[in-house]
Amino acid sequence: VGAEMGYAPFETLQKDGKTPEGFDIDIITEIAKRLGLKVNFINTSFDGILGKIGKDYDVVCSAVTINPTRKKAVLFSTPYITNYQTVVVKKGSDLKINSLKDLDGKSVGVQKGTTSDQLMSEYKSTKTINVEVAANDKLLNCFTQLTNGEIDAVVVDSTVADGFVAKNPDKYEKAFSDKTEPEEFGIAIGKNNAKLQEAINKALEQMDKDGFLKDTADYWFSSQE
Repeated sequence: VGAEMGYAPFETLQKDGKTPEGFDIDIITEIAKRLGLKVNFINTSFDGILGKIGKDYDVVCSAVTINPTRKKAVLFSTPYITNYQTVVVKKGSDLKINSLKDLDGKSVGVQKGTTSDQLMSEYKSTKTINVEVAANDKLLNCFTQLTNGEIDAVVVDSTVADGFVAKNPDKYEKAFSDKTEPEEFGIAIGKNNAKLQEAINKALEQMDKDGFLKDTADYWFSSQE
């Protein structure tokens, strides 16, 4: 399983620097258990993560948004969680954000290869808004830039924003979540691996029915509104 272990609370490493933990980790581990398999996690950069399916690993479970472009390259499981693009600012910021387009004239940090990166880059390239995009390999670097005053805001998944704000309530706060454009996360699978897709979907269906998905989400996203 390919995953970028710097995206808490979806996937990160414990203090020992070796043991993965997080929502995605629990989900894919439970799927494997129900399929009679064991998981071998491969920590890799999110930028280009889907291109290594079938080479370095069989699937990717790493907060991957299902979208038409990605569906051309890989198969996806049924969605297992819904997410929203969210703007995080420094605590006490006077920045007023009522839509993502209110980031006009601002500098924004995003993680490379994410939908946040794609969205902000598209806004910039199409001149929808004049936004300066600071794309980082690691999400933590975005929040470091925000703390240091190098950027005005971070655009990130809502569930991840919740986690950062909950852990650092004196440093960050959420300014806006775009709930008009919900995103769904899925497990990415190789294009010619429909049997594995079917097996994963059956496991997810069972996990939904018996409450595993909800219980796991409640545990990892307890700060979610």
